Amino acid sequence: MPAIQIDHKPDPQKLDALGVFDWPVWTKDVSEFPWTYDEQEICYFLEGEVEVTPEGGGPVRIGKGDLVTFPRGMSCVWKITKDVRKHYRFK
Repeated sequence: MPAIQIDHKPDPQKLDALGVFDWPVWTKDVSEFPWTYDEQEICYFLEGEVEVTPEGGGPVRIGKGDLVTFPRGMSCVWKITKDVRKHYRFK
């Protein structure tokens, strides 16, 4: 299973090239829940902090300013510690 990929503080030109700011926005309050990715997701965190723990792996911390790719087929648990607001796109 591919790992979660994180680009901390990506170059603004990279975000523009991807069209990140045209993607839908998802928001979620502090909470914890299981999730399985049926498709690859790329997202850019505008606000918040989360700890994502893939099945059989260790926790990964993600927060404001991170461009993240979640691999298709990954099951995990999301633990949101600060309310999240992110742009997202499924591939």
